[in-house]
Amino acid sequence: MQPLERFFRDLDSAWSPIGPQPIRLTIIGSAALMLQASYERGTKDSDILETREITPAVAEQLKRLAGRETRLAKRHRLHVDIVRNGLPFLPQRLNCHKMHNLNAGLSNFEVEVLDVVDVVVSKLKRFNGNDRADIGSMIDLELVPRERLIERFRDASDYFSCDDRAVDLPKYLANLHHVERDLMGLSPTDVRLPDWI
Repeated sequence: MQPLERFFRDLDSAWSPIGPQPIRLTIIGSAALMLQASYERGTKDSDILETREITPAVAEQLKRLAGRETRLAKRHRLHVDIVRNGLPFLPQRLNCHKMHNLNAGLSNFEVEVLDVVDVVVSKLKRFNGNDRADIGSMIDLELVPRERLIERFRDASDYFSCDDRAVDLPKYLANLHHVERDLMGLSPTDVRLPDWI
């Protein structure tokens, strides 16, 4: 059992049920990659996307049990971060996968992970050293088909182009072209952004 799975099993054991059970936890970022691919790297957080099921009471208990500096976080060297919906660069409709083996041992949660390609798309926003390393590793594992990457990038761009987040799209496109050119060894794809940006 990998460290992230032990972390979620311990969180499940410590949980005091509130409201409807089980609570769906949508894991994004590098934790999602490690839970579904043969990949490990040092990470200190497990990003949980804020959804309708993450009510204020659920969020408060998650932070109290597994937030920074909690006993669980110190034991596993991992903590929970709740990421506001709409903040990550993602399509409106997410591709997620249920973690059936992990969920079979949980009573209070149903864990799902963001699809590898969607995680890669989301990492084009911040695109720091860890993000580039994560993307490169997923490409090396042949888990990022280029056509799918471009399709999901376009879906995310369409979603972001509807409000003031659109001003950052040229930067994300430049990061996509960096991935294609430097990590995939391919010529950049011509992706048209709205003319007004």
